[in-house]
Amino acid sequence: MIKKILCALIFLAASSSVAAAQAIDLQTLFPAGDASVSGRIVQLLVVMTVLSVAPGLLMMVTSFARFLIAFSFLRAGLGLQTTPNNMILVSLALFMTLFVMAPTFQDAWDNGVKPMVENKISQQDGYVRTTAPFRTFMKANVRDKDLALFEQMSAERFGEQNKAGPDDLRVLIPAFMVSELRRGFEIGFLVTLPFLVIDLVVATIMTAMGMMMMPPTVVALPLKVLFFVLVDGWSLLVGALVKSFT
Repeated sequence: MIKKILCALIFLAASSSVAAAQAIDLQTLFPAGDASVSGRIVQLLVVMTVLSVAPGLLMMVTSFARFLIAFSFLRAGLGLQTTPNNMILVSLALFMTLFVMAPTFQDAWDNGVKPMVENKISQQDGYVRTTAPFRTFMKANVRDKDLALFEQMSAERFGEQNKAGPDDLRVLIPAFMVSELRRGFEIGFLVTLPFLVIDLVVATIMTAMGMMMMPPTVVALPLKVLFFVLVDGWSLLVGALVKSFT
C-alpha cells in the first residue's frame, strides 16, 4: 500500500514539472510595445464595463423608469406589500419598455450596430448612429425646464466655452431621468388618489359605527381590489402609460 502511494506521489510530481516546463509565457501573448494588443485589451475592458452597467443604461435612456415607478405606486395604493411581487412588476415594466422602444431599438440596430458589426462603418460612426435614435426619443420626452437646468449647470461648471449643448448626452441623459422621475410620481399620485378616497370612506364609516378595534385596511383592501378589477385597471394604466410617450 505504501509503495502505491509513493508511486502516485512521484507520478504527480513528474506531471507538475512537465506542466511547469510547458507553461505559456505571457510575453509571447502580449509583446511589449504592441499597440494593437494594448488597444484590444482596452476595448475588452470597455466592453466588460458597458455590460456591467447595462441595467443602469436601460433605466437611463428608455421608458423603463416611468413604468416601474407607476407600477410600484399602484401596489402601494392597493395596500399590497408583495403582490404582485417585484419580479412580476420588473418583468412587466421590461416588456412594456420593449414595446414602446421597439422602433428606437430597430433604428439603432439597422443604422448603427449592424453596419458596424459588418465593418461597413467605423466605430465612431457606429456610435453616433446608434445613439442618434435614443437622443431623438429622449429629446421628445424630456422637459424643457430640466434640459435648461442641466445646460445652465454645465455652463457654470465647465465654462461657457466648454459647456454641453442640448444634444450632449452629459446633459440629455440626466435631464431625461429627472423628467421621467417627475412624470412617474405624477402618474403615481393619480393612481393612488382613488384608493386614498376608499381608505378615508371606510375609516369614516367604521369610526361612526364604533368599530375601533378593527383596522380599516382589513375592510378597505378587498374593496380597493374589487374597484380596480371592475374598472379594468391594468388595461387603463398600461394604456395610459404607453400613450404618455411621444
